[in-house]
Amino acid sequence: MLPEFVEKINRGGFTGDLRFDEPMAAHTTFRVGGPADCWIRPDGASFPEYASRLLAETEAAGVPVFILGGGANLVVSDRGIRGIVLDTTAYRGRAGLGGESGGGTLVAFCAGTPVDEMAEEAANLGLSFEFFAGMPGAIGGAMWMNARCYEHSVSDYLAGAKLLSRGGAVKEYRFRSGDFGYKRSPFQKSGDLILEGSFRLPKKEAEAVRGQMERYRSDRESKGHYRCPSAGSAFKNNRAAGRPSGKIIDDLGLRGFGIGGAQIAPWHGNIIINRGNASAGEIKALCSEVRARVKKETGFELECEILFIGDFFS
Repeated sequence: MLPEFVEKINRGGFTGDLRFDEPMAAHTTFRVGGPADCWIRPDGASFPEYASRLLAETEAAGVPVFILGGGANLVVSDRGIRGIVLDTTAYRGRAGLGGESGGGTLVAFCAGTPVDEMAEEAANLGLSFEFFAGMPGAIGGAMWMNARCYEHSVSDYLAGAKLLSRGGAVKEYRFRSGDFGYKRSPFQKSGDLILEGSFRLPKKEAEAVRGQMERYRSDRESKGHYRCPSAGSAFKNNRAAGRPSGKIIDDLGLRGFGIGGAQIAPWHGNIIINRGNASAGEIKALCSEVRARVKKETGFELECEILFIGDFFS
């Protein structure tokens, strides 16, 4: 039984939060999702050691582990997640500050650090990471997704990473540009847990950085990113389509179209929102319907940017 298994792991020492049948709606920006069999959020100081032990034990026993960051960009099934959810959000803050390298300053952050918090800390150091101000989620998830906004990708600044294998072994990754692409990173295939990211950030006058940060936050707000629970952009852009996915959806007259409590935002074609009572199934059904209509009318296949986690009926 899972409780007995977790108790056995925790005999090696555990401080933090641990709950069984924890609703994942409380841990995602979409505010939907059924219960995780077991949700664990170790305290920050103990996180690396505990995560290593947990991954080693679960790998040996065949117990599934899902790594959770800030809960952005994903929808958890109404039926929840089997096994263990390992929440990284207590493992946050600056992990190190190095010297000059390749035209920038090396600075490392723990994976659970909110992206917006990292942008603030960079500004405090007189370093440029302002393009990501106001972005939801944690830096580990942004690295995993190779998040992109305002023509800048996380990989533009990444120097390396500290990882844990699924067997609990510590690994070091050095950045290779060929490993990354549009919303693509090597971490998506490896399955490794991202512990820390090391970034090479350009120096910039702090006041100028903060001015830009406020403009980007205001722009996000004006576009309605914070009006309702959502995961930001629902679909990736495809250059072959010749126009952004949101414009394609707009041109088909789908703004405001909904299924149950899930709706395409009336103000933006590439944002799906939870009107307050949406289920994960309704969000998935709406994504599928939009993809089908775009395919029928234009011939283009939209690719979901949202990740659907857990067991869905279709």
